Amino acid sequence: MDISRRGRHSRLLTFRTCGTLLVTAGLLISGCSSGSSTADASMAALPRSTPAELAPYYAQKLSWRECGVPGFECASMKAPLDYAEPGAGDIKLAVARKKATEKSERLGSLLVNPGGPGGSAIGYLQSYAALGYPAKVRASYDMVAVDPRGVARSEPVTCLDGKGMDAYTQTDVTPDDRRETAELRTAFDEFAGGCEKRSAKVLPHVSTVEAARDMDVLRAALGDEKLSYVGASYGTFLGATYAGLYPERVGRLVLDGAMDPALPARRMNRDQTAGFETAFQSFAKDCVARAAECPLGADSPDAAGKRLKSFFGELDRAPLPTGDGDGRKLGEALATTGVIASMYDEGAWPQLRDALTSAIKQKDGAPLLALSDSYYERDGDGSYANLMFANAAVNCLDLPPSFSTPEEVRESLPAFEKASPVFGDGLAWSALNCASWPVKATGTPHRIEAKGAAPIVVVGTTRDPATPYRWARSLASQLDSGRLLTYEGDGHTAYGRGSECIDSTIDAYLLKGTAPKDGKRCS
Repeated sequence: MDISRRGRHSRLLTFRTCGTLLVTAGLLISGCSSGSSTADASMAALPRSTPAELAPYYAQKLSWRECGVPGFECASMKAPLDYAEPGAGDIKLAVARKKATEKSERLGSLLVNPGGPGGSAIGYLQSYAALGYPAKVRASYDMVAVDPRGVARSEPVTCLDGKGMDAYTQTDVTPDDRRETAELRTAFDEFAGGCEKRSAKVLPHVSTVEAARDMDVLRAALGDEKLSYVGASYGTFLGATYAGLYPERVGRLVLDGAMDPALPARRMNRDQTAGFETAFQSFAKDCVARAAECPLGADSPDAAGKRLKSFFGELDRAPLPTGDGDGRKLGEALATTGVIASMYDEGAWPQLRDALTSAIKQKDGAPLLALSDSYYERDGDGSYANLMFANAAVNCLDLPPSFSTPEEVRESLPAFEKASPVFGDGLAWSALNCASWPVKATGTPHRIEAKGAAPIVVVGTTRDPATPYRWARSLASQLDSGRLLTYEGDGHTAYGRGSECIDSTIDAYLLKGTAPKDGKRCS
């Protein structure tokens, strides 16, 4: 569950301000029953001793090799495909590292995960973390990443080919009648059926609990007594799950852009919908202040929202040309995705203004299509990374579906539209996707307390679009040793995004073990 919504828009992108690099930050989401907003059950820790049947995995030695990126080493690690039956077969997980630059100051390994679920941790390591984290952190830690099971290089889940994904991403997610509703259900059915056909072996075994157990095997293989970790977005749920299972093995954990594991998914989806509305209001306020530069007018943020919603309706009726070689036009679904992708970081706002100007005033949909393609990780040759496949596979396994029928969605539309007049209806319908899933969910909402763990730093951003601030407050209060660190600002996640207060506080924790006072606030 990472953010929280398991629909096609559950993917989180972070437009890093340290250059033009687009970094996957995470998606969360999940579906779920519509029960209470807080779970009564708490995650129970696993036994401290390693079961005999898992001993060979914990004792394995990683064989490191060069892997085509200067300064990095790669290896393969074995884990049980099914922890309930370790003898039933293995799954191979891809691992990468960049060694600490100062051996005399080495503190051990620092595992990183950018979120998703479905984001490649190795890609994040090689393109950003091992190059862009503070020099002192990189000097003191071996920077390490493992692509979680089913993701990227670790026996990836696959579902549709490029043409199939093109059709899927263009499906109307604001159905106006029975025919369009049936078409949406068919799209979800075909997506799920493709996953079952192409990935039947791994599909039942890509849960967050299993990925967290893999992290403990990796900790042992790296020779670390405790796990130090920085996780963003869905990576916070993965890290918190690790802490719940192995509290005595927690080293220095940073959970940035935190999720609340105690929420049912429908509530989680609705909260995230409100988060995107909050982010859009910040964008709209900035946009209308620029008067003639704002393609949504200069009246007010609310008026800008109504203009955008009206524009989406125009695209639903008459998609715009894009010049795309595969003949794709900019319809409502792709345009909405492009706008949502730009809500993760205020650094993307100028690009979004330009894209909306091209679409609204010049009738050119190409720039918004490019934003959508970046969000979906669609390459120029029409192929897609496995991000969206893994995202659905993990989310639909971690929690039961948010909705089981179109009728349930319709009943919830007023609540979602109240949460976001701009995005509410589309995000509600997108959360119907897990109703078609071929594997029954194995997880349920639960609290994570991790009693006995060392201090864990939970970071929340007050106007985070994808992981609302209240989730960080909730997770920090659940964790027995949670320390809430607040960033008062816009965007998704906080570490490395320009706040000296946030960065210096987290650096002090990672380098010296000095956890911040619970409730510290930064801007």
